[in-house]
Amino acid sequence: VKVYYTNLKEWLGAQKGITIYAASLNGEDVTTMDKIKEGIIIFGNESKGISSAIMNIATDKITIPKTGKAESLNAGVAAGIILSHLV
Repeated sequence: VKVYYTNLKEWLGAQKGITIYAASLNGEDVTTMDKIKEGIIIFGNESKGISSAIMNIATDKITIPKTGKAESLNAGVAAGIILSHLV
């Protein structure tokens, strides 16, 4: 895994022609989606989520279907679930 330290908004804005997925409470159900071959998946933290500036750059919003009253999952758990369905 390559690790980059940069301004995320600028870097994402420069990624032309690549789908940028944002994990969101309101998005396409990942369990119904096809596997992806290329793309960027953005995860926010548990308390604040993804900033509106980054969310506006995302080309697709994705979500994990939920039952019950929980509003969100731990970011690591959510990442694992989403990656297991899409990659």
